[in-house]
Amino acid sequence: MRHDRVEVSDSPLDIASLYQWALSPECGAVVLFSGTVRDHAEGRTGVTSLTYEAYGTAAHAKLQEVIDEARRRFPGVGRVALVHRLGELQLTESSVVVAVSAPHRPEAFDAARFCIDALKQTVPIWKKEEWSGGSDWGTNAVEPVSVSAVDRDSTRVIS
Repeated sequence: MRHDRVEVSDSPLDIASLYQWALSPECGAVVLFSGTVRDHAEGRTGVTSLTYEAYGTAAHAKLQEVIDEARRRFPGVGRVALVHRLGELQLTESSVVVAVSAPHRPEAFDAARFCIDALKQTVPIWKKEEWSGGSDWGTNAVEPVSVSAVDRDSTRVIS
């Protein structure tokens, strides 16, 4: 049975409830990834907070596209959740959570890795960094690509 959970939220992410949601009797593996706010970025030290912005409807649709592609590439997965936080986040707060269940761990790990990498490459969510020297939009921003253009190993885009 197919179960997807896609959310773009201004509220703190409840990681424990996402894990519980991903549990399924037919799946022996749950991989949960949580991306958290850290105190540095490329070329910037002393980061104190991040602010995420998105056009919610478009971001939600792209998150679902990521799940759809993950299901095409990894047909055995059970439940898949992609949840991203918007607004201002402090150090160590979760900004994004991916939860994937599957009958066996290799497919759960592979699908979760694909989901977070594809999310970063395709979903229009923007990050502004605050640090001791000022504030600016995140470094290494790239033009979003099509979900189908994300390579199977999810580390590069297919040209």
